Amino acid sequence: MKYQEFLERKAFAPIVSGLTDVPKLYESMFPHQRDVCQWALRLGRAAAFLGTGMGKTLIELEWARVVWEHTGNPVLLLAPLAVAQQTVREAEKFGLHADYYPDEPENPQGIVITNYDRVERFNADNYAGIVLDESSILKSMDGKTRSLLIETFERTPYKLAATATPAPNDYMELGNHAEFLGVMTATEMLSMFFVHDGGETQKWRLKGHARGEFWKWVCSWAVSMRKPSDVCTCECHRK
Repeated sequence: MKYQEFLERKAFAPIVSGLTDVPKLYESMFPHQRDVCQWALRLGRAAAFLGTGMGKTLIELEWARVVWEHTGNPVLLLAPLAVAQQTVREAEKFGLHADYYPDEPENPQGIVITNYDRVERFNADNYAGIVLDESSILKSMDGKTRSLLIETFERTPYKLAATATPAPNDYMELGNHAEFLGVMTATEMLSMFFVHDGGETQKWRLKGHARGEFWKWVCSWAVSMRKPSDVCTCECHRK
């Protein structure tokens, strides 16, 4: 094997399992929202780290609508207790339909919204897609909720994890997102890109030579945006 071929085999490519042809999206979306939603739909399993005010909720709802219409099966959206009902109202405002249920309905349809603490009352096999709103709930390495979400939705074909508050220097939060999406386990991520720093079990240091490859890998399944111009180059966002 030639050295160039060896490097090409080591290169990270996105795991694409989504839609080949993305239908027309909600017409009132801003360009950056449309770009993120289209990208996440094409990828199939993606994370969107979007700053406050970037329209994360609309992207989640529109992503869920398209997956529902494409597959004919409902999509489950998990949200914190204080946010779930607000998300239903946001859907109404955008002309989308979503229902809140504390327990799984007999015949779930469309976009089904519930709280994280109710997830055990739902059968993941009934849903084509799962959306995690405020997905930083995955942050804990050994937390019960983290493990429950990863195991419950392991076979769900379409996944979107979205949060406005990712910790940029918390590598384990990134690893847990990757594991939830089915990209790579957090343990594999540590083994590939990190070294254990000293005697403290919680301290992992990114290998110097792997820094560039690590962020390329993250960019293969996640998008991070603080302002529209981070991903949108149209005239309206150049200032």
